[in-house]
Amino acid sequence: MGIFFIWGSIDIFGSYLPDDVTVLLKDITGLVEPLGTKEREARIQSGVHYCEMLPVEYEPTEKYMEIYERALCLYSKITADAAADCAMRIFEDKGKNAVLVSLARAGTSAGVLLKRYIKGRFGADVPHYTISIIRGRGIDKNAIDYILKRHSPKQIQFVDGWTGKGAIQRELKKAMLCFPEISTGLAVFSDPAFAAEKCGTHEDILIASSLLNSTVSGLLSRTFLRSDIISENDFHGAAFYKELAAKDRTYEFINAIERHFDFSRKMPSLSGEENPRRGLDEVNEIAEKFGIDDINLIKPGIGEATRVLLRRVPWKLLVHSLSDNEHLSHLYRLAEEKGVEVEEYPLKNYKACGIIRNLADS
Repeated sequence: MGIFFIWGSIDIFGSYLPDDVTVLLKDITGLVEPLGTKEREARIQSGVHYCEMLPVEYEPTEKYMEIYERALCLYSKITADAAADCAMRIFEDKGKNAVLVSLARAGTSAGVLLKRYIKGRFGADVPHYTISIIRGRGIDKNAIDYILKRHSPKQIQFVDGWTGKGAIQRELKKAMLCFPEISTGLAVFSDPAFAAEKCGTHEDILIASSLLNSTVSGLLSRTFLRSDIISENDFHGAAFYKELAAKDRTYEFINAIERHFDFSRKMPSLSGEENPRRGLDEVNEIAEKFGIDDINLIKPGIGEATRVLLRRVPWKLLVHSLSDNEHLSHLYRLAEEKGVEVEEYPLKNYKACGIIRNLADS
């Protein structure tokens, strides 16, 4: 188990290959007892920050895994094209000296794919680090210092998988005020919120990695920050679920997308960029419609709605069309498993939106 110091050596944990990513996280495996969904949700809504706990990992049913396999098969090409367009925009801006810094954990596999596309198309083997950023707590400054010791700040490109309502992009801008030499622009595959600097598409696309948790993210937990375990000299933490090794789909996902890479693809223009409707505007409208005071309970987008159903206590699932089985069948399956109401709602930026139950109203 590694205890990290800012300039110390990096211990390897998780199932990502070292050639694909340097994981700047402290291994906290066995140090934190995971909590069940209802207990964790109650603590969050009573004021405990989510980063001070780890959830029990959701183990999908056989039927759910069939949906994942179908999504991976059907949407690998769409995801590959979005990754390619995002990678080209990064290379156009940063060039061969780009440094990818993905935001763990959803951004890590995205960073691996961007690194591989840039190498395959442009022959540049760009560095890729993954670090923690936590809403309300900021970015891991020790990890940023580690990267700045080795690379020019102008070459750093932050990476995530998709945007929900743009909260992480806003958190990134706020957290990086003490590093003004680094651009806070985020690069993502899918940006329905119109919040990222660079993206592959503004469509709310189904990225198969959004359907699973650690088993498509190097067997790593979401990131963790609590002072009794993470000292001021440590990187933020994550646990390694080695017991799930037999169920690890990380490289199944990465390789499935990579097989569809088109290295002769021309970078298209993005549609809808003039006077875009921001995702946050739609979230505020949903909050008003359903009488929700805390917009953190509203999670728009296919990926974020999936996470509500997997990790939180859901109240309602909004979908743009009840007949959209092509994009939303996995959400219907989860909603059925958990007894969650599904309601058709005229979503504009998104295909789905998950709403977390306010336990104070229960």
